[in-house]
Order: sequence, then C-alpha cells, then structure tokens
Amino acid sequence: MPWGLKRFQQAGDLHFITFSCYHRKVKLGTGARREVVERALEQVRRQYGFFVTGYVMPEHVHLLVSEPGQALLSRAIQSLKQAVARRLALRSREPLWQARYYDFNVFTERKRVEKLRYMHRNPVKRGLVQHAKDWAWSIYALCHRRRGYRGD
Repeated sequence: MPWGLKRFQQAGDLHFITFSCYHRKVKLGTGARREVVERALEQVRRQYGFFVTGYVMPEHVHLLVSEPGQALLSRAIQSLKQAVARRLALRSREPLWQARYYDFNVFTERKRVEKLRYMHRNPVKRGLVQHAKDWAWSIYALCHRRRGYRGD
C-alpha cells in the first residue's frame, strides 16, 4: 500500500473508488471495452454481494459502492481488475491497470451526492459528451435509459 494511504473497510460506509488504466492511457476507448468492464462489474458485484450506487468510466473507473458481504472491498476490486485484464489485455506487453486504487469512505448524504455529481459530470468535463445522459457508460445514463428519461 502506498505511503500514508489508509483504508477504512468494514465500517458500513459507501466507498468512492477510483482506479486508472496504466499510465492513464485510453485503454477503455471503445464501447465494447467499456461493456466488458460493465459485465465484469456486475459479475463481481453478484459474487461479492455489494451494491453499486454509481459508476462512470472514461479512461479510468469511478465507483460508488457498498462494502461487500462476502469479503473485503479490496478483494472485490482486485477481482474486478483481474477479470477485466484477463478479457482485454491477454496479449499486451504492459498492464491494463495502474497498481492500487484510491478509496474514499462516504459516510454522509452530502458526500454521497457530491461524489455522484462528480461522476455524472466527469465525461462532460472531459469533453467526451455535452450532457451526462449522453455518456452511455455510467449509472446516470443507465438509470435514465431504463426510465425513459428525456430531459437533463
């Protein structure tokens, strides 16, 4: 674990998780690759028994998740990263992911809303889309597609 990084798990909090592609390269640059991450996230979510409150993925991944019922969150994130790497980087000379991940405990409603807004705005801020609803690989777009949402 990097110097000074402390993880507070098994506290019943939500966790804002961030992990990046190796050297922040755009290794998730296609819809097909992002869909691999989505499928792996769902598989790991079911396997480890946690809830996904939010996610978004340009060339990095942000998650807002509960703590797993089956193991430590660190193990679930490791499993997610490994599953995606196995599917996408079989013949690559370099890793798919940077080592480690950032973990922020979210224990207030105010922080939960702040982190969700940050995730929703991330693709817009990066210039990938004009409106959060247009970025297909996020919980924002997923929820609004399911509800037939038309506005912003």
